[in-house]
Amino acid sequence: MSIFNLFEKQSSANIAKERLMMVLSYERKGLPSNFADILKNDLIAIFSKYPQFDSDNIEVEIKSEDYRDELWISIPFANGK
Repeated sequence: MSIFNLFEKQSSANIAKERLMMVLSYERKGLPSNFADILKNDLIAIFSKYPQFDSDNIEVEIKSEDYRDELWISIPFANGK
């Protein structure tokens, strides 16, 4: 993905293609379709015990780029808490 693609509007066909690729990726790895949601809920339960982290804004995604899949997790620090 280049910087110029950030401002282009994606067609519904491209969005549908990305979603289908994600579903197929989950199936190939033997993961449940709601794996990211399950993992996110577990991380929220763990990190909510620590005030240093903003557990309400934890993000979990499985991204596919360049013929590889990546697990992407963002656990932000709390702002001045």
